[in-house]
Amino acid sequence: MKKRFTWPRLTAIAGVSCLAAVSALLMSSSHREAPLIADDPLADNTDVYAFRSPTNPDKVVLIANYIPFQLPDGGPNYYHFGENVRYEIHIDNNTATAGDDITYRWTFKRTNQDPTTFFNIRLGKENLKTTYTLERSKGNGAAFVPIVVDGVVPPYNVGPRSIMDPVVGLGAPSYESLMTKAIMTANTGEKVFAGPVDDPFFVDAGGIFDVGDAPRTTGSRPQDVLRYKNVSTLALEVDISTLQKDNKPVSAAKNILDGDFVIGVWASASRQKMRVLNGDGTETHSGDWVQVSRLGMPLTNEAIIPIGLKDKWNSSTPYQDLANLATFGNFFYNPELALYMDDTKFGPFVPAFKPLRIQRNSLGMFGFGNGQNGLFPLKGTSAVAGTALDDAIAGTLLLPGPGRPRSVDIFPIFNTGVPNLSPYQLATGKMGNPLAAGKPFINNFLPNGGDMLRLNMAVPVTPRNSPDFSNEGLLQAAVLGLTDARFNTNSSLQPIPNMDGFPNGRRLEDDVTRIELQTVSGIVLAVLGLYYDDFQPARLLSIMESNSATQATIAGYTFVGAFNGHTYYKSMARQTWPEARFMARSNGGYLATITSMAENDFVFNNGVKDPSVRVGDYIRGSWIGFNDAAVEGTFVWENGEPDAGYHCRLHIRRCL
Repeated sequence: MKKRFTWPRLTAIAGVSCLAAVSALLMSSSHREAPLIADDPLADNTDVYAFRSPTNPDKVVLIANYIPFQLPDGGPNYYHFGENVRYEIHIDNNTATAGDDITYRWTFKRTNQDPTTFFNIRLGKENLKTTYTLERSKGNGAAFVPIVVDGVVPPYNVGPRSIMDPVVGLGAPSYESLMTKAIMTANTGEKVFAGPVDDPFFVDAGGIFDVGDAPRTTGSRPQDVLRYKNVSTLALEVDISTLQKDNKPVSAAKNILDGDFVIGVWASASRQKMRVLNGDGTETHSGDWVQVSRLGMPLTNEAIIPIGLKDKWNSSTPYQDLANLATFGNFFYNPELALYMDDTKFGPFVPAFKPLRIQRNSLGMFGFGNGQNGLFPLKGTSAVAGTALDDAIAGTLLLPGPGRPRSVDIFPIFNTGVPNLSPYQLATGKMGNPLAAGKPFINNFLPNGGDMLRLNMAVPVTPRNSPDFSNEGLLQAAVLGLTDARFNTNSSLQPIPNMDGFPNGRRLEDDVTRIELQTVSGIVLAVLGLYYDDFQPARLLSIMESNSATQATIAGYTFVGAFNGHTYYKSMARQTWPEARFMARSNGGYLATITSMAENDFVFNNGVKDPSVRVGDYIRGSWIGFNDAAVEGTFVWENGEPDAGYHCRLHIRRCL
């Protein structure tokens, strides 16, 4: 989906090589994503990034890009930031406060140094020369204070004569030298850059928007619509202590997933309400400022919000999202893209997405296809007690109701961040139970806003020259945590490469399109232990069998004994049949299947029989796998084995 570029420009800038890399690997996610903003490119926010600096790990790099599809040779009036636009990067770092905790605001002005020529650059002078003022506000509603005045925006790279010729041009040693001079230092310590950069993201937009035909399956030719095009970027390198809510340095973090070091980042553009064309070639702007564009998580407005609500989405802030769940919530609970990854919906008609298929029967009981119930059947049960799905913790947001299957993965990833609580830990160490505690790998939970790019600044940086570095971000960290012997032999918290990648923030290299498509197809659910439908529960039997060799009980179960190569456990908790089935499968087994009279007697005498209940009374007992859950009146074994006629015989009611 993307191409990789090296960057000859800006790499010599001491201490700010991350800002230099802006010109190298910009992956665009939100070009012309809504009807109104498509007609206002100067205010069109295309991308947001937030990542811990790989060269200055005590700092975080924040980037917002604007003005898509710029032609490098688009003169004589080259692309520029708007003079009548407020460009802002917003930071939220505290659930106890409302709205932004820090806001950076850029405003620009242009000057003609030689209005007598039609050239952009001539005789050492620059027309439409752009400068800016950068202001910062700390605290929602606090006054904005200038921290950079007359900041330099480098000119467009018009050509070597205009840039380097000492007589007819600017006489610069190179264009790179102009980029270097444009990196400013704010009076509050931030490094700042504003200017044009290359946009090297490869996207076959023609295929993508032809109902997901990418890679092409119709025989038509793919075309990179962003090849040789630029964007205008705003970049900051900021001390972590400036962004942390209590101004603590990262060295003060309690651990690498310390929740006090989570920030939410989003960007916006605003215009004044009134624009008057004066009839003499000038215009006047007045009135209140109105937000016309916003971006937090990549591709939200591009591919999740439908076209009829895209302009409304751009006009609202993340702090309104949770209050607007009645309007926007279902697009995360039942995303449109999921329809094209489901063979019961439109999947067969989008062959390019054939490798991506959503769980409709995970663990034999949970469906995450659009309109299914996901984990909602467990709401309020003992199975979710103490987990993030408990109403006492975050269950009201994460299990809001039936028919909202992706409320447990897509919704929090985009709208609240993900807590370091079960079930949001890797399946490593869960012993087959997706709701059990597993191996931690993410904590960017910040639930007081909606769609933002959330970053835990305490997570260590993955060196870019590491063989473990991957543009698949946090998904690759999950793969390593599940499969790599360096990480999957215990469930302890430890640094895993790429834990600092999207969706924990967003690095320049992260392939967000690939990551998000896999997320819609259920990959996050799978790494938590809610496996794909073709996963066979029998594969987990070795876990249960190995338990019996080392301990008499599994947590919450009493070891009953072994029979015919199988081990049997009895739950200590009172459960409904669906709960009992879920807990059995979660612990690597299944509800007992009876295949012989001898096994029937063993199960009854050792696991079912309750001495306190006289024969003939069927008030108490234990569930087994014989059930009519699928078709009432038609009983089958829940693991699919054929019925041999043995199911506790005279005591069937007690067993079922």
